[in-house]
Amino acid sequence: MSETTPRLALPFIMAAQAQKHVTHNEALRLLDSLIQMRVLNATTTDPPSTSDEGDAYIVNAPATIEWAGWEKDVAFYADGSWFRLPAIDGMRIWDAEVSTLLIYTAGSWQTLPEALNVLKSAPLVQVAKGPLGATTGLGVLEETLSDLSGSSVTTTIAIPDRSICFGVSTSTITAITGAFSYDCGIDGEPSKFGGSLGITAGSTNKGIIGPQGFYAETPIRLTANGSDFTGGTVSVAIHYLSVGVPDAP
Repeated sequence: MSETTPRLALPFIMAAQAQKHVTHNEALRLLDSLIQMRVLNATTTDPPSTSDEGDAYIVNAPATIEWAGWEKDVAFYADGSWFRLPAIDGMRIWDAEVSTLLIYTAGSWQTLPEALNVLKSAPLVQVAKGPLGATTGLGVLEETLSDLSGSSVTTTIAIPDRSICFGVSTSTITAITGAFSYDCGIDGEPSKFGGSLGITAGSTNKGIIGPQGFYAETPIRLTANGSDFTGGTVSVAIHYLSVGVPDAP
């Protein structure tokens, strides 16, 4: 039989063990540190010179002194000593210094949006899932169109089939040349997401529409106004909602 629990390494009281209260109290101490976890800092490498009971830190590299080898784990101070709380996938901690919730995933501590891939490159995040597996997702597809040329330019990304589009946003990265302005839309509706948009670097547009269902993959088209595009760079983002069907029973 193992001497500790499999996930949190809480010590078991063994059969016929003397001084059972010692093991029991150690388990309570670990539980006290693990439940509603709160750290004072998430970038500390060295144990502070003075600490209060219950102080905790996420140990950063390169860890030293008592914390050597504890990188990414949590150091918890109790009864005059430092205890190591190993980080496990999905562990959540409140970082009091910056008032941020951190989650341990993929081998590192991340903010909640990062952990949910909202700020990362994943194009779609499932925000709800029913008991039969049906899903509702929020997605963002992005593309940067460089060296604009001709009367119009079409993205390789597309509003997904059977999705609901909320809008398309654009950002002029480098100044557009040739055209006096440009429209952002789709085939047949050239300014659906914005017309006469700015050509200077830094110009942006949030092309919000009433939520609209699309029943085929629909790319985005930038159309030059006044004259053809002869240069420039524009980033395009499609903002949409996805619908996933339930699994077979």
